[in-house]
Amino acid sequence: MTRPLKLVVFDVDGTLVDSQDHIHAAMAHAFVANGVPLPPRSDILSIVGLSLPEAMTRLVPDLPPAVRSDLVAAYKNSFGHLRAGRLSPLFDGAADALAKLGARPEVLLGIATGKSRRGLSHILAAHGLEGRFVTTQVADDHPSKPHPAMLDAALAETGAEPGHAVMVGDTTYDIEMGRAAGCHTVGVSWGYHRPAALAEAGAGQIVDDFAGLLAAINRIWEMA
Repeated sequence: MTRPLKLVVFDVDGTLVDSQDHIHAAMAHAFVANGVPLPPRSDILSIVGLSLPEAMTRLVPDLPPAVRSDLVAAYKNSFGHLRAGRLSPLFDGAADALAKLGARPEVLLGIATGKSRRGLSHILAAHGLEGRFVTTQVADDHPSKPHPAMLDAALAETGAEPGHAVMVGDTTYDIEMGRAAGCHTVGVSWGYHRPAALAEAGAGQIVDDFAGLLAAINRIWEMA
């Protein structure tokens, strides 16, 4: 009997990659360069995962759209310089978990991220993860999370059914996106949104490390 294809889609920032220092530093540069008061660090990290235009709208909703566009451009420029100088690290256990999942012939891996295509390509190449993911969905091509377009595209590209797909992320945006696409969801506790918020958003399971993530995914597929 042929096993059904199984798909695991990962968020990047806060889930696979610890990029909070780069994100905060780039935001600080963008706001200072445009003469705008910097929001609190907690507010900045709370919008990680959204597309940049949507993130800026939530951070500074009272500013004119042109100013928010300038902030987006300044952030991109600053983040690029920071990225060139120092690589944001993978979280402990991430590479091993990806290797174990990728070794299973019926399992496909994907990405759904608020990053640009350029930013994602850089981080995958820098960590030797090129070719690990069969579908990579980025903010350039879709509405911002939690709209399900990224997961809808990933499912269409791979041929996996939503009932055999898992969305893994650290924010409520990831969980809400997964639920909207009809996928299983696993929240990770080491990212940018609190576990209580992930639970309130409807996360099917919440895990504290990558060993726990692998176990959670196995439980989902045992019940599927």
